[in-house]
Amino acid sequence: MECMYPRCAGLDVHKDTVVACVRIQGEGSARRVTKTFRTVTTDLLALADFLGEHDVTHVVMESTGVYWKPVWHILEEGFTLLLANAQHVKNVPGRKTDVNDAAWLADLLAHGLIRGSFVPPTPQQDLRSLMRTRKQLVREKAQHIQRIQKTLEDANIKIDSVISDVDGVSGRAILRGLIDGEADPARLLDLTTGRLRAPRQHLLEALRGHVRTSHRFLLKLHLEQIEGLEHAIASIDEEVGTTLGPFREAVQTLATMTGIKDLAAEVIISEIGVDMSRFASADHLVSWACMCPRNDESAGKRRKTAIRKGAPWLKATLVQAAWSATRSKTGYLRAKFHRIKARRGMKKAIIAVAASMLRSMYYMLRDGVPFRDLGADYFDRVDKAKASRRLVKRLENLGFNVAISQAA
Repeated sequence: MECMYPRCAGLDVHKDTVVACVRIQGEGSARRVTKTFRTVTTDLLALADFLGEHDVTHVVMESTGVYWKPVWHILEEGFTLLLANAQHVKNVPGRKTDVNDAAWLADLLAHGLIRGSFVPPTPQQDLRSLMRTRKQLVREKAQHIQRIQKTLEDANIKIDSVISDVDGVSGRAILRGLIDGEADPARLLDLTTGRLRAPRQHLLEALRGHVRTSHRFLLKLHLEQIEGLEHAIASIDEEVGTTLGPFREAVQTLATMTGIKDLAAEVIISEIGVDMSRFASADHLVSWACMCPRNDESAGKRRKTAIRKGAPWLKATLVQAAWSATRSKTGYLRAKFHRIKARRGMKKAIIAVAASMLRSMYYMLRDGVPFRDLGADYFDRVDKAKASRRLVKRLENLGFNVAISQAA
């Protein structure tokens, strides 16, 4: 087998140690030099010197949690780095040691058998960390709101049955009144903005319960946690505004798409970046995001075709944006959703719409152009004959005899 990189190295990265195996290809068999380093900065700098002394050009490491990141940041300026998916470079069972793993990675790299994972540049990594942290804080806030609803149910306060948003202005006013010891439903209702849609009698009945001291304590605890999380989310939004500099134009471009606002655009940019040359085509980007059917075929039979697990942060945002796009009154994305939903069901239809949006984003970012909607009648314009046959069949199924002719 041809040796593509005669001087390369494989790194087996752990939390506290890094095992480095340098592979030097000579005229005969390859020579290997192995050494173990700690993961403190001083030893990682020594690792860089060790690789430089052996004139290493390419280095590969596994994507083990976040332990690879400090090693990557120190070595990225002096070497060509590859980050390998651990599932793609498994060694022969029964021969696993740290030294063997490092040597195995070096052998695979030397013969060009490793496909590197997508590692975004540092500014994108910073933006990605902020957006993912923001998402986690929003989820924690939602959990505390659910716990408040649970506490209110325990006290037989049916506020979430008559108020659409317990965390809204009127909802919080009622919560603070309960925390302060107010139990009269009429006085609690007077604390609201007065713009609640439910009838006053229903509101009074919903606010009549049995609130104990323990309920007030829990309500106060969860409300303080929510306010703290809101302050943290606001701080992240302010920091994102500073970090967004090189991506601002791309965010504005994506925000022109139906179903995409600034926040969703920021999340998507933090995940896929703005350089579409990293992906060979739009289909490669969709595959990387795990938004297309998997290949699982054996003996001529196709088995599972469900989408693969992966890219959870990007996938969740795309699906959420797809739901928003399908709720628009008109447009290509809405037409595509209903067209596929009739044949394949709702879940597959929404995934197909999300994948279609991601394909559009690829060309929008590659060419720097805004979103252009193809229109709700796109499928009818593309194939009029197919559309007419479908409509005729639909009428025949309803019991009509149909004869069609070309309009003048």
